[in-house]
Amino acid sequence: MTKSPAIRTPDARFTGLPGFPFEPRYIELIDRRLGTLRMHYVDEGAAEAPIVLMLHGEPTWSYLYRKIIPRVTAGGYRAVAPDYIGFGRSDKPADRASYTYQNHVDWMVEFVDRLGLRRCTLLLQDWGGPIGLRLLAERPQRFDAVLLANTLLPNCEPPPRGIEDWPGPIVGPWAQSTAHASDFDIGLVMRSVCATIDSAVVAAYEAPFPDASYKAGVLEFPSMIPLREDSPGIDENRRTWQFLERFTRPVVTAFSVADPATKPWQSVFRERIPGAHGEPHVEIENAGHFVQEDGTEPLSAALMALLDRQYRA
Repeated sequence: MTKSPAIRTPDARFTGLPGFPFEPRYIELIDRRLGTLRMHYVDEGAAEAPIVLMLHGEPTWSYLYRKIIPRVTAGGYRAVAPDYIGFGRSDKPADRASYTYQNHVDWMVEFVDRLGLRRCTLLLQDWGGPIGLRLLAERPQRFDAVLLANTLLPNCEPPPRGIEDWPGPIVGPWAQSTAHASDFDIGLVMRSVCATIDSAVVAAYEAPFPDASYKAGVLEFPSMIPLREDSPGIDENRRTWQFLERFTRPVVTAFSVADPATKPWQSVFRERIPGAHGEPHVEIENAGHFVQEDGTEPLSAALMALLDRQYRA
């Protein structure tokens, strides 16, 4: 096998992170161009239990779910939280061109197939939505339900099929913010979009990235957002929306009231997806974009209620 042209964050960077006692697990993905890439994931709970597959966004990693994982396992379920390639403890190709929307979808499809994950509920936030919903469309037989939290699926369609004035005054500038940047201040971003966050927790989000050479994926993610009809990913997203318009398994939304970047998408998901009709959707007060940090309790409650309706009703 070809040696991966990637760098790997030293293990010492992950020692003693607050609230993150989970054993690291790894799987090797085979990328046609990059060779072997090691992907990290958390896997807690009984092996045969129904699974919650938790997908993170930018610039976070599986640490984002540290407060939700114990709630899932205490309820008798299994929690699986991968780090995307370029994030967390996963390998980090140094070339920004390695990070495309399609590559991330392909890597997640391989991850799910290789682990043989079934009886899954998706918990999707930020980039977890675009990646995870396309994963759902690729492997629908593996998933029983979806919980969407502060996320989106860009389609460049007018309301009510899309949102007004896409990409708008927040997403548009954000998508262009790192196009020519050589570094990325992760701590600044986390402090800016969380209602409250401890300095030790900020340091944990920065831990995977000792310096700018580790941040190619973090730098490229904003540029991957499809902004125009000719953007890479728009055709695939529209096909995913066509799939979602036929998806009848449960879909619950749990969005922060004070997250203007994603809040308009909540109504689109509710209206366009049949599985969302009649579900107990949640609007979370006093939480920022990373609702896992600020809105742990209402988000966890919505998730556990969804799981119990699915598997214990």
